[in-house]
Amino acid sequence: MRHNNRINHLGRTHSHRDAMLSNMAVSLLMHKRIFTTLAKAKELRKYVEPLITKGKEDTTHSRRVAFQYLRDKYAVTELFNDISRKVGDRPGGYTRIIKTGNRLGDNASMCFIELVDYNDLMLKDKKAPAKAKTRRSRRKSDVVAAPVETPKTSEKTKKTKAVEEVVAPEAVNALNVEPVEETVVVEAQVEETPAEETPEAEETK
Repeated sequence: MRHNNRINHLGRTHSHRDAMLSNMAVSLLMHKRIFTTLAKAKELRKYVEPLITKGKEDTTHSRRVAFQYLRDKYAVTELFNDISRKVGDRPGGYTRIIKTGNRLGDNASMCFIELVDYNDLMLKDKKAPAKAKTRRSRRKSDVVAAPVETPKTSEKTKKTKAVEEVVAPEAVNALNVEPVEETVVVEAQVEETPAEETPEAEETK
């Protein structure tokens, strides 16, 4: 039993354990997420987070200390150039462990460990904190009546209303002017008679 043993040796020697954690830290810094067992992820978190804190101070000494643990110049460059700017405002807690179930075969608990600031989906899901609910009833001042929407009038209806206002007899009575009656001129229809039947035509004969 592991009473008072704070270090999980992971069933490996000291040199093998350090080499494995160094390799996993490089993979995490380069790919931003790796899939491993839960026990290894917990030990990797203790190993890589002090290095990310060291990366916030870009000095020659800090780079040499990080290279001593990582043994990869590309990972050191990524740590001090890109990752340090991304996590500059975060006071620790740079990694996140999410369990994914047990592995087929030996039933080991699996998970993936990732850098918190590089998961865009999780950052978008953050919402404003909800207001605390109270049991008080709403006041009348809090209830605002919904605005009443007036129906939109088309241009044709506007024109017809304007014409009715001009021709309305009320406007004529207001000016004390007698309305003018329209006279209708009816043209008399004259029946044309043939020229032979007229009396003038008989006298000429």
